[in-house]
Order: sequence, then C-alpha cells, then structure tokens
Amino acid sequence: MKCTFPVPSISVRALHFVSIALLLAAAPSFANHLEKHFPVQAHPVVVIHNPSGRLTIQSWSKAEVQVVADHASDEIAVDAMQKGNMIDVRTRLLAQSVSPDQLRADYALIVPEDAELQIHNDSGAVQVVRVVGDTAVETATAPVVMEDMGGHLSVKTIGGAVECTRCSGRLEVFSFTGNLRLLQSHNSSVRAFTANGSIFFDSDFLPNGLYMLRTFSGSIAVLFSPGDSFTLQTGSLRGAINNEARLTPSVRAPARSSRFASGMFGSNTQGSARVEVTSFDGTINIRKRE
Repeated sequence: MKCTFPVPSISVRALHFVSIALLLAAAPSFANHLEKHFPVQAHPVVVIHNPSGRLTIQSWSKAEVQVVADHASDEIAVDAMQKGNMIDVRTRLLAQSVSPDQLRADYALIVPEDAELQIHNDSGAVQVVRVVGDTAVETATAPVVMEDMGGHLSVKTIGGAVECTRCSGRLEVFSFTGNLRLLQSHNSSVRAFTANGSIFFDSDFLPNGLYMLRTFSGSIAVLFSPGDSFTLQTGSLRGAINNEARLTPSVRAPARSSRFASGMFGSNTQGSARVEVTSFDGTINIRKRE
C-alpha cells in the first residue's frame, strides 16, 4: 500500500521573504557602528584621519556635524570628539600588528556648508560635495572627487587621481602619478602638477585669472571656446605641442626658457586670463570645445 504525506504549502510571499533573509545573511556587514551629532558655531573645523576606507562628506543647512562610521575589525576603533568649534574624527589602532583589511573604516559625514575640512585618508576613496569652506586633502593612493566646492582647495596625493567638477575659488593640486581632471569649474587661480599622470582642463578662464598646468611626462589637454579671453604660454623640452587657438603674437612675449626646446606665446581675444602649460616630455594639446 502506498502512503502519501501532505506537503505543507508555502506562499510566494513567504518564499520572497526567505530569499531576502538569505541575501542579507550572505551580504557583508560591519560589526561596529558609530553615529554622533555635534552642534557647532559658524565656520567649524572638521579634521579626519583615516588610514584606509571610504570617506564621503556632504553639506546641509543645519549648524551640526553628523558623523557615521562603520568598520568590521576589532583591531581598530573609531573616535569622534569635539573641542570647541573643532570636530576631530580618527581611526585608532588597538593592536601593534594590523593587516590592511583590518585597517578599513568607512565614514559618512554631513557638515555645515561653511565648514573647513582637513582630510587625511591614505587609501580607499574620498568624495566631498557642496562645501564652500577651505578644504585640504592628503592621500596616498585614494582617489579624490570634489563637486560644487568653494574656498581654497588644496589636494596632495601620491598616486590617487583627482577630479574637481564645478569648483570655484583657488585650487592647488599636486600628485606624483595621479591623473587630474578639472571640469566645468570657475576657479580664479589653478596650480596643478602631476609628475607622471595626465591633466585634463575643461573649465572657465576668469578675467585676471591664473592657470598653471605642469607635468613631467604626462600629457596635458586644455579645452577652450573661441570667445575665451586668455594669454597662453606653452613650453616643452621633448613633447609635442598641438594648438588650435588663433593666437595673436604679443610684443610682451617673455624670453623662452632654456629648459624648453619648443613653445609659443600669444593672446586669444583680449588675453584677460593668464594660462601657462608646460611639460618635460609630455604632449600638450590646446583644443577647441566641440
């Protein structure tokens, strides 16, 4: 005699919840979580020290700094403390020997728009959006992305790429091997140098602005519109120079440096802004915007 047993029915909705639970169980999670809120006055200073991890900073209209930190390792700790109008955020080692994976801590901060930022984040990634106070960033390999920024911007990396979109104020960027991209920005002063990386400049030339772009072996591309007003000086020892600007020779042309085998000097329209583009053996391209 054949016996049959009733099979319990499972609804589609129940299966859906079971699937979600299994996915959440399989997904990586951080064992340590920190969230703090600090009331601040105008122009607070926020200092971040993190050896590894992702750091994101954005702004809001509140007079408050919010710090959220997550990390998986028990070999490190994250601290956030207030000293007057300064917020100090840092990753602290709890053991003498910590692996690179154990060093990782991810931070998400929300700060007032007028905050001053001092960021030290060696590896991982740094992203800062809509902060108009002065910002200083130092990284080793972490790429840096900034959007809608103001104030004095200073970025120094060893190998991290730097991208600045819709930035204003003064900008200083220095890197050994990182690529630099300056897009849709309105800086009154730009000083950008990378030894072995490339520079891509597609931004405005403001009246009386100063734009100095330099590489050792990396290429430099500068985009312009025919109506832009700038005085251009280029120089290269070994690299080619390709120019699409119709420059008017200037009687005030400086003597060519003995370091450069080739170069040019002249004005586009009135020549209000000053643009200096130099490279040791990288290619220089001065191109019209399409």
